[in-house]
Amino acid sequence: MTRVAVVQSAGVPFDAEASTERAVRYIAEVGDGGAELVLFPEAFIGGYPKGTAFGAAIGLRTEDGRREYERYADGAVAIDGPEVQRLAKAAREHGVSVVIGVIERLGRTLYCTALMLSPETGVVGAHRKLMPTGTERLVWGFGDGSTLDTMESTAGRVGSVICWENYMPLLRQAMYAQGVEIYCAPTADDRESWQATMQHVALEGRVFVLSACQFLTRDMLPDDHPMDVESPHGDILMRGGSVIIDPSGTVLAGPLFGESGVLYAEVDLSVKTRAHLDFDAVGHYSRPDVFSLSVNTRPAASVQFADGAGDRAV
Repeated sequence: MTRVAVVQSAGVPFDAEASTERAVRYIAEVGDGGAELVLFPEAFIGGYPKGTAFGAAIGLRTEDGRREYERYADGAVAIDGPEVQRLAKAAREHGVSVVIGVIERLGRTLYCTALMLSPETGVVGAHRKLMPTGTERLVWGFGDGSTLDTMESTAGRVGSVICWENYMPLLRQAMYAQGVEIYCAPTADDRESWQATMQHVALEGRVFVLSACQFLTRDMLPDDHPMDVESPHGDILMRGGSVIIDPSGTVLAGPLFGESGVLYAEVDLSVKTRAHLDFDAVGHYSRPDVFSLSVNTRPAASVQFADGAGDRAV
Protein backbone atom coordinates (compact mmCIF):
# COMPACT_ATOMS: atom_id res chain seq x y z
CA MET A 1 0.00 0.00 0.00
CA THR A 2 1.26 3.44 -0.94
CA ARG A 3 -0.25 6.81 -0.10
CA VAL A 4 -0.86 9.29 -2.91
CA ALA A 5 -2.08 12.88 -2.87
CA VAL A 6 -3.85 15.32 -5.17
CA VAL A 7 -3.51 19.08 -4.66
CA GLN A 8 -6.52 21.26 -5.52
CA SER A 9 -5.26 24.81 -5.53
CA ALA A 10 -4.14 27.57 -7.86
CA GLY A 11 -0.66 28.86 -8.31
CA VAL A 12 -0.05 32.60 -8.48
CA PRO A 13 -1.01 33.53 -12.05
CA PHE A 14 1.84 34.90 -14.17
CA ASP A 15 4.30 34.62 -11.23
CA ALA A 16 6.50 31.55 -11.62
CA GLU A 17 8.57 32.22 -8.51
CA ALA A 18 5.58 32.61 -6.19
CA SER A 19 3.82 29.60 -7.73
CA THR A 20 6.92 27.49 -7.26
CA GLU A 21 7.13 28.53 -3.62
CA ARG A 22 3.50 27.49 -3.15
CA ALA A 23 4.17 24.14 -4.82
CA VAL A 24 7.20 23.53 -2.60
CA ARG A 25 5.04 24.11 0.49
CA TYR A 26 2.47 21.60 -0.76
CA ILE A 27 5.20 19.03 -1.49
CA ALA A 28 6.40 19.41 2.10
CA GLU A 29 2.82 19.11 3.39
CA VAL A 30 2.01 15.92 1.52
CA GLY A 31 5.40 14.46 2.39
CA ASP A 32 4.66 15.07 6.07
CA GLY A 33 1.25 13.49 5.43
CA GLY A 34 2.88 10.26 4.26
CA ALA A 35 2.27 10.63 0.52
CA GLU A 36 4.89 9.24 -1.86
CA LEU A 37 3.31 10.70 -5.02
CA VAL A 38 1.52 14.02 -5.54
CA LEU A 39 -0.36 15.45 -8.52
CA PHE A 40 -0.87 19.18 -9.10
CA PRO A 41 -3.36 20.73 -11.57
CA GLU A 42 -2.82 21.72 -15.19
CA ALA A 43 -0.88 24.99 -15.55
CA PHE A 44 -0.29 25.32 -11.79
CA ILE A 45 2.91 27.24 -12.54
CA GLY A 46 2.37 29.86 -15.22
CA GLY A 47 -1.38 29.94 -14.82
CA TYR A 48 -4.50 29.09 -16.79
CA PRO A 49 -5.75 32.42 -18.24
CA LYS A 50 -9.44 31.59 -17.95
CA GLY A 51 -11.73 33.86 -19.94
CA THR A 52 -8.98 35.65 -21.88
CA ALA A 53 -8.96 35.85 -25.69
CA PHE A 54 -5.61 37.70 -25.95
CA GLY A 55 -7.22 40.27 -28.25
CA ALA A 56 -7.50 37.77 -31.09
CA ALA A 57 -10.17 37.30 -33.72
CA ILE A 58 -9.94 35.82 -37.19
CA GLY A 59 -7.70 38.14 -39.17
CA LEU A 60 -7.15 40.54 -36.26
CA ARG A 61 -4.91 40.89 -33.20
CA THR A 62 -4.69 43.82 -30.78
CA GLU A 63 -1.71 45.41 -29.08
CA ASP A 64 -3.40 44.94 -25.71
CA GLY A 65 -3.66 41.22 -26.49
CA ARG A 66 0.03 41.07 -27.41
CA ARG A 67 0.93 42.74 -24.10
CA GLU A 68 -1.22 40.22 -22.24
CA TYR A 69 0.63 37.44 -24.05
CA GLU A 70 3.96 39.02 -23.07
CA ARG A 71 2.94 38.88 -19.40
CA TYR A 72 1.87 35.26 -19.83
CA ALA A 73 5.17 34.32 -21.49
CA ASP A 74 7.13 36.08 -18.76
CA GLY A 75 5.44 33.80 -16.19
CA ALA A 76 6.43 30.58 -17.95
CA VAL A 77 9.34 28.35 -16.94
CA ALA A 78 12.13 26.47 -18.71
CA ILE A 79 12.72 22.84 -17.82
CA ASP A 80 16.36 23.62 -17.03
CA GLY A 81 15.43 26.79 -15.13
CA PRO A 82 15.66 27.62 -11.41
CA GLU A 83 11.97 27.00 -10.66
CA VAL A 84 12.13 23.39 -11.82
CA GLN A 85 15.38 22.92 -9.92
CA ARG A 86 13.59 24.05 -6.76
CA LEU A 87 10.78 21.56 -7.40
CA ALA A 88 13.30 18.76 -7.89
CA LYS A 89 15.04 19.71 -4.65
CA ALA A 90 11.75 19.64 -2.75
CA ALA A 91 10.88 16.25 -4.22
CA ARG A 92 14.24 14.92 -3.08
CA GLU A 93 14.10 16.44 0.41
CA HIS A 94 10.61 15.11 1.12
CA GLY A 95 10.85 11.80 -0.73
CA VAL A 96 7.84 12.57 -2.96
CA SER A 97 7.41 11.87 -6.67
CA VAL A 98 5.76 14.89 -8.27
CA VAL A 99 3.57 15.43 -11.33
CA ILE A 100 2.88 19.12 -11.85
CA GLY A 101 1.35 21.21 -14.62
CA VAL A 102 3.50 24.09 -15.85
CA ILE A 103 3.53 26.52 -18.72
CA GLU A 104 6.83 25.67 -20.35
CA ARG A 105 8.83 28.14 -22.42
CA LEU A 106 10.90 26.54 -25.17
CA GLY A 107 12.45 29.02 -27.54
CA ARG A 108 9.66 31.45 -28.41
CA THR A 109 6.79 29.00 -27.98
CA LEU A 110 4.82 28.09 -24.85
CA TYR A 111 3.64 24.58 -24.06
CA CYS A 112 1.19 23.22 -21.52
CA THR A 113 3.41 20.60 -19.90
CA ALA A 114 3.11 18.02 -17.16
CA LEU A 115 6.48 17.61 -15.48
CA MET A 116 7.38 14.36 -13.74
CA LEU A 117 9.97 14.60 -10.97
CA SER A 118 11.55 11.68 -9.16
CA PRO A 119 13.06 12.11 -5.68
CA GLU A 120 16.15 10.26 -6.87
CA THR A 121 16.86 11.76 -10.29
CA GLY A 122 14.85 14.95 -10.67
CA VAL A 123 13.06 15.56 -13.97
CA VAL A 124 12.34 12.24 -15.66
CA GLY A 125 9.49 13.31 -17.93
CA ALA A 126 7.90 16.36 -19.51
CA HIS A 127 4.70 15.60 -21.39
CA ARG A 128 3.66 18.45 -23.65
CA LYS A 129 -0.06 18.58 -24.33
CA LEU A 130 -0.57 17.11 -27.78
CA MET A 131 -3.79 18.94 -28.58
CA PRO A 132 -4.54 22.28 -26.92
CA THR A 133 -8.29 22.84 -26.80
CA GLY A 134 -10.09 25.71 -28.51
CA THR A 135 -8.45 29.08 -27.90
CA GLU A 136 -5.61 27.37 -26.01
CA ARG A 137 -4.18 26.75 -29.49
CA LEU A 138 -3.51 30.49 -29.79
CA VAL A 139 -1.01 30.54 -26.92
CA TRP A 140 0.23 26.92 -26.61
CA GLY A 141 2.23 24.90 -29.07
CA PHE A 142 1.47 21.28 -29.93
CA GLY A 143 3.45 18.54 -28.21
CA ASP A 144 4.71 15.49 -30.09
CA GLY A 145 4.95 11.77 -29.46
CA SER A 146 8.43 12.00 -27.99
CA THR A 147 6.95 13.33 -24.73
CA LEU A 148 4.53 10.50 -23.93
CA ASP A 149 6.63 9.93 -20.84
CA THR A 150 6.15 7.63 -17.86
CA MET A 151 7.84 7.57 -14.46
CA GLU A 152 8.60 4.75 -12.09
CA SER A 153 7.59 5.60 -8.53
CA THR A 154 7.09 3.71 -5.28
CA ALA A 155 3.35 3.94 -5.97
CA GLY A 156 3.70 2.32 -9.41
CA ARG A 157 4.34 3.37 -12.98
CA VAL A 158 2.99 6.89 -13.52
CA GLY A 159 1.76 8.50 -16.73
CA SER A 160 0.13 11.85 -17.36
CA VAL A 161 -2.63 12.82 -19.81
CA ILE A 162 -3.65 16.48 -19.72
CA CYS A 163 -7.27 17.68 -19.62
CA TRP A 164 -9.15 17.01 -22.88
CA GLU A 165 -6.37 14.74 -24.14
CA ASN A 166 -8.39 12.26 -22.08
CA TYR A 167 -11.02 12.36 -24.84
CA MET A 168 -8.42 11.04 -27.32
CA PRO A 169 -8.94 7.23 -27.23
CA LEU A 170 -5.72 6.45 -29.12
CA LEU A 171 -3.66 8.48 -26.66
CA ARG A 172 -5.25 6.62 -23.75
CA GLN A 173 -4.44 3.33 -25.47
CA ALA A 174 -0.81 4.41 -25.92
CA MET A 175 -0.54 5.13 -22.19
CA TYR A 176 -2.10 1.80 -21.20
CA ALA A 177 0.36 0.05 -23.53
CA GLN A 178 3.25 1.60 -21.59
CA GLY A 179 2.07 -0.18 -18.46
CA VAL A 180 0.77 2.89 -16.65
CA GLU A 181 -0.65 1.98 -13.23
CA ILE A 182 -1.16 5.48 -11.80
CA TYR A 183 -2.88 7.57 -14.45
CA CYS A 184 -2.57 11.29 -13.70
CA ALA A 185 -5.02 13.72 -15.30
CA PRO A 186 -4.19 17.35 -14.49
CA THR A 187 -7.05 19.42 -15.85
CA ALA A 188 -8.87 22.74 -16.06
CA ASP A 189 -12.24 20.99 -16.52
CA ASP A 190 -14.43 21.60 -13.48
CA ARG A 191 -17.69 20.24 -14.91
CA GLU A 192 -19.70 17.47 -13.26
CA SER A 193 -19.32 15.42 -16.47
CA TRP A 194 -15.55 15.25 -15.92
CA GLN A 195 -16.18 12.79 -13.09
CA ALA A 196 -17.76 10.31 -15.51
CA THR A 197 -14.77 10.65 -17.81
CA MET A 198 -12.36 9.85 -15.00
CA GLN A 199 -14.37 6.82 -13.90
CA HIS A 200 -14.45 5.58 -17.48
CA VAL A 201 -10.65 5.90 -17.76
CA ALA A 202 -10.19 4.00 -14.50
CA LEU A 203 -12.41 1.15 -15.73
CA GLU A 204 -11.07 1.13 -19.28
CA GLY A 205 -7.40 1.07 -18.30
CA ARG A 206 -7.85 -0.73 -14.98
CA VAL A 207 -5.75 2.06 -13.53
CA PHE A 208 -5.74 4.26 -10.47
CA VAL A 209 -6.80 7.71 -11.69
CA LEU A 210 -5.66 10.91 -10.01
CA SER A 211 -7.24 14.08 -11.37
CA ALA A 212 -6.34 17.57 -10.15
CA CYS A 213 -8.11 20.81 -11.04
CA GLN A 214 -7.45 24.31 -9.76
CA PHE A 215 -9.67 26.25 -7.40
CA LEU A 216 -9.35 29.71 -8.91
CA THR A 217 -11.30 32.87 -8.13
CA ARG A 218 -11.43 36.20 -9.94
CA ASP A 219 -9.59 38.05 -7.18
CA MET A 220 -6.57 35.74 -7.56
CA LEU A 221 -5.87 37.28 -10.97
CA PRO A 222 -4.34 40.73 -11.53
CA ASP A 223 -6.89 43.55 -11.45
CA ASP A 224 -6.22 44.34 -15.11
CA HIS A 225 -6.62 40.74 -16.30
CA PRO A 226 -9.16 40.87 -19.15
CA MET A 227 -12.21 38.62 -18.89
CA ASP A 228 -13.46 38.47 -22.48
CA VAL A 229 -15.89 35.66 -21.60
CA GLU A 230 -17.53 35.53 -18.18
CA SER A 231 -17.39 32.41 -16.04
CA PRO A 232 -20.66 30.46 -15.62
CA HIS A 233 -19.93 30.41 -11.88
CA GLY A 234 -19.41 34.12 -11.45
CA ASP A 235 -16.29 35.04 -9.51
CA ILE A 236 -15.32 31.37 -9.19
CA LEU A 237 -13.39 30.73 -12.40
CA MET A 238 -12.44 27.12 -11.66
CA ARG A 239 -14.26 25.27 -8.91
CA GLY A 240 -12.13 22.14 -8.69
CA GLY A 241 -13.53 18.64 -8.83
CA SER A 242 -10.28 16.84 -8.02
CA VAL A 243 -10.74 13.13 -7.43
CA ILE A 244 -8.96 9.80 -6.86
CA ILE A 245 -10.50 6.62 -8.33
CA ASP A 246 -9.42 2.98 -8.20
CA PRO A 247 -9.32 0.46 -11.11
CA SER A 248 -12.84 -0.77 -10.33
CA GLY A 249 -14.24 2.76 -10.78
CA THR A 250 -14.68 3.26 -7.03
CA VAL A 251 -14.07 6.83 -5.86
CA LEU A 252 -11.47 6.78 -3.08
CA ALA A 253 -11.34 10.53 -2.39
CA GLY A 254 -13.32 13.52 -3.60
CA PRO A 255 -14.59 14.96 -5.76
CA LEU A 256 -13.72 18.21 -4.02
CA PHE A 257 -15.57 21.33 -5.19
CA GLY A 258 -15.62 24.95 -4.11
CA GLU A 259 -12.42 25.15 -2.07
CA SER A 260 -8.71 24.51 -2.04
CA GLY A 261 -7.50 21.34 -0.37
CA VAL A 262 -5.51 18.12 -0.57
CA LEU A 263 -6.96 14.66 -1.18
CA TYR A 264 -5.25 11.47 -0.01
CA ALA A 265 -5.81 7.80 -0.80
CA GLU A 266 -4.08 4.46 -0.39
CA VAL A 267 -3.00 2.67 -3.58
CA ASP A 268 -2.79 -1.14 -3.65
CA LEU A 269 -1.59 -2.38 -7.04
CA SER A 270 -3.03 -5.83 -6.36
CA VAL A 271 -6.44 -4.21 -6.99
CA LYS A 272 -5.28 -3.48 -10.54
CA THR A 273 -4.08 -7.06 -11.01
CA ARG A 274 -7.43 -8.47 -9.91
CA ALA A 275 -9.28 -6.05 -12.19
CA HIS A 276 -7.58 -7.56 -15.25
CA LEU A 277 -9.28 -10.92 -14.77
CA ASP A 278 -11.87 -10.00 -17.37
CA PHE A 279 -10.48 -6.99 -19.23
CA ASP A 280 -7.11 -5.78 -20.53
CA ALA A 281 -7.42 -3.06 -23.18
CA VAL A 282 -3.96 -3.75 -24.59
CA GLY A 283 -3.88 -7.50 -23.93
CA HIS A 284 -6.47 -10.22 -24.15
CA TYR A 285 -9.27 -7.75 -25.01
CA SER A 286 -7.41 -5.83 -27.71
CA ARG A 287 -8.07 -7.94 -30.87
CA PRO A 288 -4.84 -7.02 -32.70
CA ASP A 289 -6.06 -9.09 -35.67
CA VAL A 290 -8.70 -6.40 -36.21
CA PHE A 291 -7.24 -3.22 -34.68
CA SER A 292 -3.72 -1.82 -34.41
CA LEU A 293 -2.16 1.46 -33.28
CA SER A 294 1.12 2.96 -34.46
CA VAL A 295 2.64 5.66 -32.24
CA ASN A 296 5.29 8.02 -33.61
CA THR A 297 7.65 8.78 -30.72
CA ARG A 298 10.26 10.65 -32.77
CA PRO A 299 10.79 14.31 -31.87
CA ALA A 300 9.14 16.53 -34.47
CA ALA A 301 11.88 19.10 -34.96
CA SER A 302 11.04 21.89 -37.41
CA VAL A 303 14.65 22.35 -38.53
CA GLN A 304 17.30 19.70 -39.12
CA PHE A 305 20.98 20.62 -39.50
CA ALA A 306 23.35 18.13 -41.14
CA ASP A 307 27.09 18.79 -41.00
CA GLY A 308 30.35 16.97 -40.62
CA ALA A 309 29.77 16.56 -36.89
CA GLY A 310 26.55 14.65 -37.49
CA ASP A 311 22.89 15.52 -37.55
CA ARG A 312 21.54 18.14 -35.17
CA ALA A 313 17.91 18.97 -34.49
CA VAL A 314 16.33 22.04 -32.93
